[in-house]
Amino acid sequence: MHAPMTVESVMSNSVSTCHVHDTAARAAGLMWDHDLGFLPVVGDDNRVVATITDRDLCMAAYTQGRPLGEIAVASAMSSDVCYVRPAARLEDAEQLMRERQVHRLPVIDAEGRAVGVVSLADLARSCEHKAGLNAKEVVRAIVGITRPAVEIRRAAE
Repeated sequence: MHAPMTVESVMSNSVSTCHVHDTAARAAGLMWDHDLGFLPVVGDDNRVVATITDRDLCMAAYTQGRPLGEIAVASAMSSDVCYVRPAARLEDAEQLMRERQVHRLPVIDAEGRAVGVVSLADLARSCEHKAGLNAKEVVRAIVGITRPAVEIRRAAE
């Protein structure tokens, strides 16, 4: 029997971050330049304090009615950070992504610094390995992550 795969074995080791004091335009530029839809947001000590997605940027521009250059990352980011450690099992990352309905998780070291990102695509690619997730687990993650909010509210009632 194979040992379960860890997040570290499938995560992207190249991680771009933006600073909490950056403008939304800077975050959007980083996403454009590096073909990303997600960035961990760091504070002055380079520790992850939040995350921001391309959707967060779009909704901030829409709801605030201002150009991205006039919007602070701090007003668009999600400070409710869910993350995994490099040694976490893939199954644990899948469960967290499904429960929190996120497509990507920052991978954070013991000091709180971003060392990578694990995405739904990384989980899907793990199916190619005997110790990776199976297709049923990846489909379960996709269904959970993409579940409409209205269904979640109904289930909670």
